[in-house]
Amino acid sequence: MPETKAHKLPVQLEKILSDSFYIRTTLTRKNGTKRTIETTYVWSQENGVNKIILSGYPGKRDWVASMSRNPEVTVHSVEFEPWFDVPAEARVIRDLNEKLPKIFSFIEHWALRPGFPRTKFKILLGAVKINRALKLPWWGPFIIAKRIFNGMPCVEITFTGDAVLRTDGAPPPLSEPQDGRPF
Repeated sequence: MPETKAHKLPVQLEKILSDSFYIRTTLTRKNGTKRTIETTYVWSQENGVNKIILSGYPGKRDWVASMSRNPEVTVHSVEFEPWFDVPAEARVIRDLNEKLPKIFSFIEHWALRPGFPRTKFKILLGAVKINRALKLPWWGPFIIAKRIFNGMPCVEITFTGDAVLRTDGAPPPLSEPQDGRPF
């Protein structure tokens, strides 16, 4: 991926990205049609470059395969007004060593949601982080954690253009499944 240019986000959008838990992303399917999905995420800024990490429960996801084939996406803010659209580029991360810190960050942000069992996840993440810091092998209960982390999707989306304020109302609606199956 070529060096990414930093794009200054509107202050309103920065607040939305830091306070929100859900984002919509419009991507292109294999057949060329557009699909809009809603996922949980975590937002970060690295050297002025805005990125979000998408993840979720372990398992194969069609949206990950679509982003792998066609990385050009549009990110839409969802939870608070005003609503913004941001052009972006997706990169699917498969290497566990690169994926782990991003997955940890995602889970830590996700755990801030009301009603989330924080204590259990803090213990689990803390133990895995210590195991990784000590460069210990994946043994005992950590083998199960490794399988879970390996199975979790991890997509890093880098904002590639300026945020555009939506003037035509709310974010785009979620796509309906075309074959009758849930996403």
